[in-house]
Amino acid sequence: MSHPTKGIKGSKSTFLEGKTIVLGITGSIAAVKSVELARELIRHGAEVQAVMTKEAVRIIHPNSMEYATGNPVVTELTGKIEHVQFCGVKGESDLLLIAPSTANTIGKIATGVDDTTVTSFATTAIGCKKKILIVPAMHGSMYKNSFVKENLARLEKEGIGIIKPREEENAAKFPAIEEIVLECERAVSNGLLKGKKAMIASGATQEDIDEIRILTNKSSGKTGREIAKECYRQGAKVCIVHNHKSIAGGIKNLKARTGKEMQELVLEELKKDYNLYITPAALTDFTLEKRKGKIESGKEIAINLEPRPKLVEVVRKNFSNIEIVAFKAEVGVPEKQMIEVARKKMKELNSRLVVVNDVKEKGMGTDDNTVFIVSENDAKKVSGTKKKIAKALVEEIAKTS
Repeated sequence: MSHPTKGIKGSKSTFLEGKTIVLGITGSIAAVKSVELARELIRHGAEVQAVMTKEAVRIIHPNSMEYATGNPVVTELTGKIEHVQFCGVKGESDLLLIAPSTANTIGKIATGVDDTTVTSFATTAIGCKKKILIVPAMHGSMYKNSFVKENLARLEKEGIGIIKPREEENAAKFPAIEEIVLECERAVSNGLLKGKKAMIASGATQEDIDEIRILTNKSSGKTGREIAKECYRQGAKVCIVHNHKSIAGGIKNLKARTGKEMQELVLEELKKDYNLYITPAALTDFTLEKRKGKIESGKEIAINLEPRPKLVEVVRKNFSNIEIVAFKAEVGVPEKQMIEVARKKMKELNSRLVVVNDVKEKGMGTDDNTVFIVSENDAKKVSGTKKKIAKALVEEIAKTS
């Protein structure tokens, strides 16, 4: 009979489907987060095998991790030679994730000391060039210790990924679970966009009418955030320019509220050797003169709207060699006509891909959408969550790059 935990596998996505992740848990109080982390990895399709040190067992019981993963927990090495079974040359694992990792474990791995279950897994994985991610979690003064910093740098030089902790309340705390999962997805991905440096301009901008009122639109920025994360999963260096909550982790976030701010930030940042610009941003198409103070209520007023230049056209004018993926929103337009509009936009921008959709029913502010990813010879229709659309788009970018 299958363990009940197996029932949640792939409930959020299948990105980690077919991947086995060994979750090494050491004696940090952040070990209490390991159940949540394991189950989130499983929800994205992974098979998770927990390995615990004796100090970790003092903080969280192995039964908790067996419940979380649906697999027996390794708390000691036996005649099964578990470290070789999972992290050896023909080992079952695709990734060794040590989360949390104490300063003690970091120092041991960095200097070749092997005296716990987790360090044995790490020693074996390093020798076999397995992918490894480490999440430090400890008191702030320990994390700031120069020897700990040197050990982390030594591990990074060896090709081991370090997921930076949140530094607050004088502690190096466990980062957001979502961030750790994203880094795992990046580590085991096919790297479709490896070598790309991608900028995504995302979401709505605002133009001030007076001190309390703004002109904006319905764009939520959800598509742009999902595209940024998918580009990052697939190995690109990523920057997103938007006016929403920052995406944690290795994605660079630049904040822009007005159309002017977004244009200035985009043009300045693109000077830093980007080779891919994706623009699901819904900048306000107009600007206006801001009124002083507050416009008195209850009176009819006239507002003069001045058209502003299209940011994507400004980018093309200033960066002739950059690869552009443009977006076009239509309302109540037949599919054939939408595709024709997209191809016209492709020629105008010298772009290989344009994403077009009808926002009459859904798209702006919704969690799902239906779009056409249009290239010179194809128009791929994609319906579903914005995460699914982002995945399909990145696959098309990889084909045309």
